[in-house]
Amino acid sequence: MEILFKRSGGLKEAETSFCPGCGHGIVIRVVAEAVVELGMREMTIGVAPVGCAVLAYDYWNFDVTEAAHGRPPAVATGIKRVLPDRLVFTYQGDGDLAAIGMAEIIHAANRGENFTTIFVNNAVYGMTRGQMAPTTLIGQKTTTTIFGRDSKLHGYPIRICELLASLEGTSYLERVALLGPGSVPKIKNAIKKGFECQLAKRGFSLIEVLSPCPVNWGCLPLEAFDFIREKMLPVFPTGVIKDIFAQKEQDKI
Repeated sequence: MEILFKRSGGLKEAETSFCPGCGHGIVIRVVAEAVVELGMREMTIGVAPVGCAVLAYDYWNFDVTEAAHGRPPAVATGIKRVLPDRLVFTYQGDGDLAAIGMAEIIHAANRGENFTTIFVNNAVYGMTRGQMAPTTLIGQKTTTTIFGRDSKLHGYPIRICELLASLEGTSYLERVALLGPGSVPKIKNAIKKGFECQLAKRGFSLIEVLSPCPVNWGCLPLEAFDFIREKMLPVFPTGVIKDIFAQKEQDKI
């Protein structure tokens, strides 16, 4: 019998703790695959915070450390400076990164810290049952915006990639979206590119993944893909937001 697919060596054999239709499991899988394909499994250190990412160490078959809520960039900075030969990344949700951890991510990016951030954006606080997050869309209903997010009361969704693109220390920023099986290879390629930028010592890189959260969105998993496509993409367009070294090569032409 021909083997067409098997679990990556970057993953442990473990049962998932994620809700039905959640995108975290897929993103965690492609992170593991990218690490193994780069030959860095024994040289990788992940940093996970409070939130849906809190049990990441149960899944990855490489070193993972926990950080206080919002503080993974600070922890990753310390690890990478002490162990510069390691592949270091943070794995963060939108509440962790864009709310309590906003100062951490901005200053780490501005310093050009040579690590990678995987930013899973599902526009809601997932683990704590669906409160409004900094990336919640205008009009989106959550447990703390029961009539929908109102810009006059709650402000506007924060576009992290575009915000960080203005900082001199950022080298590579890309936003991708989980829209079904066909989008998975593109997500992995983006994450792998972020890791490659780090290994080339080019500075800070961040990959944002628009990810479904059907339980907190109050919809079926297939409907969650429609929500991303119809509601999130107009606010958070996908693509390479910044690639400073590609731009430098283009300028030479």
